[in-house]
Amino acid sequence: MSDKKPILVWFRRDLRLCDHPALIAACESGAPVIAVFIKDDVVEGLGAAPKWRLGAALATFADALKAKGGALVLRSGPALEVLQKLIGETGASAVYWSRLYDPECTARDTKVKAALKEAGIEARSFGGHLMFEPWTVETKTGGMYKVYTPFWKSVKDRGVDAPKPGPKNIRSPEHSPASEALSDWQLGAAMHRGADIVARHAQVGEQAAQDRLAEFIEGDVDKYVEQRNIPSVRGTSGLSENLALGEISPHQCWHAGMRALHGGADDAEVFLKELVWREFAYHLMHHTPHILSGNWKPDWDKFAWNEDAEHPEVIAWKQGRTGIEFVDSAMREMYVTGKMHNRGRMIVASYLTKHLMSHWKIGKAWFEECLTDWDPASNAMGWQWAAGSGPDASPYFRVFNPVTQLDKFDAGRGYVRAWIAEGQSTPPATALSYFEAIPRAWNLSATELYPQPVVDAALGRKRALDAYAGRNF
Repeated sequence: MSDKKPILVWFRRDLRLCDHPALIAACESGAPVIAVFIKDDVVEGLGAAPKWRLGAALATFADALKAKGGALVLRSGPALEVLQKLIGETGASAVYWSRLYDPECTARDTKVKAALKEAGIEARSFGGHLMFEPWTVETKTGGMYKVYTPFWKSVKDRGVDAPKPGPKNIRSPEHSPASEALSDWQLGAAMHRGADIVARHAQVGEQAAQDRLAEFIEGDVDKYVEQRNIPSVRGTSGLSENLALGEISPHQCWHAGMRALHGGADDAEVFLKELVWREFAYHLMHHTPHILSGNWKPDWDKFAWNEDAEHPEVIAWKQGRTGIEFVDSAMREMYVTGKMHNRGRMIVASYLTKHLMSHWKIGKAWFEECLTDWDPASNAMGWQWAAGSGPDASPYFRVFNPVTQLDKFDAGRGYVRAWIAEGQSTPPATALSYFEAIPRAWNLSATELYPQPVVDAALGRKRALDAYAGRNF
């Protein structure tokens, strides 16, 4: 038996065993490994759906660790204080973790690393959440990229580390520290009755993520370009919820996509581009963290958006009752499944920010509350892209017409029938589940009439363009 002191592996948004650099390094050291997850202010600040999804992920991950001989120690409190206490209890000589990149986590981790090192504790952060560390991708003049296409060209031929297998077993200390009970944390409490509905559609854990990737590569990737914009079919990988919590690494997805591409599936390149779009979002968040809280383009600070999240038009948008079928279908899909088709995200964001002239921050905050695949960088960039205020954004004068978009991408209205019950004599279970998932306070039922548009598609577009006229965006 080794007499090495234990290593604490601090898990966050990296709930997997395979291709986990921090865990692999700890196991390869020969020291006992203590896996810990901390419910600190970052976790407490999560929205209802992301927090529920985290709870489900932690339960599954704890079982996976146990199968390898490990155990997940759950503790609450400020991260540094929790780690210091665990070090005192266990005699651990090191703390390893996977890097995160949003300002809140970066500030926390910097403080933790400095304090631990000062106390003589080895503190190491590892990659794994991204394929390319944001500071390693630079323009020829040494600056950051502000446009996606040059970013893609700069990284597409870079080597991406091959995924590494997880440890065959995890050596635990003779006496593991006490753990709090996950059930006591009540991470799903704010979801109320919606949790049971969303749970039917979640694919939780590392094994589910691997199965989902394999199924996509084997069956759908060669039709990706044609089907990824059609919301009524399964045309995307669906891996966003798993990537958000690190149940699968982007490296694993990249290499699977590359194998498909080299095997003759030309559409796989577009899948690879989507993975790099995620990297681009993190690149922007790292270099310009204000993208999370303010207009990336400061000229938009002068624009008179509605900022009242309780405005009647905004409430109709939140409830999926705008009278615009594409918008309402997408919003209802989110309440039932915890996710939303990417084409739907573009439509609902455009409608809120342009037809309803409401601030993108309202939509960003609502998605933070409702999406199980919430990701800080992708959410912020997506909303600013749609609003026109962000980097490499949709032009401000591009106002999606949600009616013609529906004609183009849901001509048979399969998506609408799946999610809007009103007016159907025998609505499908998906459409009826919306009424089971939403807050009771909304007091809605499938027997009500479907509403007239709160803002007509054509009139809303004209209203937006009139408001933009003469402004130098």
